[in-house]
Amino acid sequence: MDPSTSGLDVTQCDLCESAVVQMHCDTCLVKLCKACVGEHLSTGHSKPHKIIDLKDRASNLIFPGCTTHYDSLCESFCRDCKIPVCLLCVISGNTHKDHQLSLIADIFSSMKLVIQKDQKELEEIIIPTHRNITSYMQIRMSQLEKEYGYVSDSVTKHGKKWHREINKLVDKMKAEVEEMKAAHLEALTKHQEEFSQRTMKLQETLQTCKNTLASNDTSLVLTHTLLNEEYRRLPPKLTASFPAFKAQKISAENLTELFGMLTKLSFTSDEQGYFMKKAEKSPEAVPLPPVRSLLDEPEIVTIIDTGYKYLYDVQVCQSNEEIWTKGKDSLLKLFKIHPVSLLRSVRTESGNTPEEIALTYDGDLVYSDYDERTVNIVKNEQIEEVIRLESWRPVSICHTSSGDLLVTMDSDDNKHTKLVHYSDFAEKQTIQFDDESKPLYSPGFYLHISENRNLDICAADGSGAVVVVNSAGKLRFRYTGHAPAPKNESFYPVGIATNSQGHILTSDYDNQCIHITDEDGHFLRFIDCGLSYPWGLSTDSNDNLFVADSKKKSGKIIKYRYLQ
Repeated sequence: MDPSTSGLDVTQCDLCESAVVQMHCDTCLVKLCKACVGEHLSTGHSKPHKIIDLKDRASNLIFPGCTTHYDSLCESFCRDCKIPVCLLCVISGNTHKDHQLSLIADIFSSMKLVIQKDQKELEEIIIPTHRNITSYMQIRMSQLEKEYGYVSDSVTKHGKKWHREINKLVDKMKAEVEEMKAAHLEALTKHQEEFSQRTMKLQETLQTCKNTLASNDTSLVLTHTLLNEEYRRLPPKLTASFPAFKAQKISAENLTELFGMLTKLSFTSDEQGYFMKKAEKSPEAVPLPPVRSLLDEPEIVTIIDTGYKYLYDVQVCQSNEEIWTKGKDSLLKLFKIHPVSLLRSVRTESGNTPEEIALTYDGDLVYSDYDERTVNIVKNEQIEEVIRLESWRPVSICHTSSGDLLVTMDSDDNKHTKLVHYSDFAEKQTIQFDDESKPLYSPGFYLHISENRNLDICAADGSGAVVVVNSAGKLRFRYTGHAPAPKNESFYPVGIATNSQGHILTSDYDNQCIHITDEDGHFLRFIDCGLSYPWGLSTDSNDNLFVADSKKKSGKIIKYRYLQ
């Protein structure tokens, strides 16, 4: 087969239908072999035939014919009328006078670039996003049995609890019946004994009467005591009312109200529910921000009183003017910074204290619920469960630059800790062991995470180290503190954040300070002014640092400026 035709769908001449195609008429859009070219040129046509070699066809543009001047090809484009035009259309008449004209070749090139961009977006973003959503829905469908199993188990568990309580109540009431029956029997027995004693005395009195009547002894008759008057007065009659069980009327309505009710299954259509997957960029492709040096003395910019008794986390919103906070209760609070004011409060769906909070690139709040084993997103005043774990409990969460989600979690027995990478809430990667199959993270200690600008994942491991792995999960280094520390205590990292310079900022609870290192773990300096017990950290787009002070009854967020 001719190599020039090997990529074509039709390889035979349109005229003879047997020879291999070698030429093409761009006027008639006919494929020809060389032998049939002459025959084709002899056919009459309103436009001149344009015969080209098939292998050159891709480099020659095919212009549309003019609908007004039938023998002309349109090599220009009227931007005002948005139609192709030929040279005669331009120079004759006033139809396109003063209109903006462009060469179709230029429009063709521009549109090719636009189409290439669309193709790339389709291949790299739109189609993968739809595939991920499809996979996510498949996962959600596969979880239905388990999710509804949780509800059924809850009903069964509550039913068993009711059965136990009802059995206890029945046993208690039956015991009370037995006690009342015994008391009733005892009272009747005593009453019966009293009448038995009286009857015996009456029998004795009767016998005395008989003996006296049978005797002629005058003294015996004269001294006889008459007792019938006394015995005519009978003792009080003992009467007892039997207990009765008054059953409450049972109906489906009042029983359901007492037992508990199922919320209704509902569906909502959220226009902002899904978000487009971000195009992944290599670190080299992202221009680095200008280098900024550290201030000799960090400055306190402002102090925000949140009202929490215990405060543990802060996240700065994209506007830099608002912050989300979480304490040791079920309320999540959104504050405006200047002037300080509470904008909004959200209570967790379960009523549990959220373990940690994060913000998506769309600005939605995400929180982990340790007790419920769930990760939840707050969108348009509604809370949606997006991840539910089994045998693991979520702790720290953060979003990546590509829009994915990182979640650290503890096993139920607190013997294992791992980090899981989710894409559209579907598990993508697990990071748990180093190259020697040793645990990267210490079990039993909370793990707080942040992604650095070079895509490293930085974790504050409460056992005394900042553990940094690359995006593939390979260990890069461990930072175990710097001596001397402000309080000369052991390094106790509890919160972590990064900035545009690649700095890693870690809150040291026991030393009441912030450690700043570069992206390779080299110590740069401490921030130790005005801190009590620093916990959660967050940076804004200007690299200001927000620190949550966890000291009891402090409830304060401190904003620092520490870069030039």
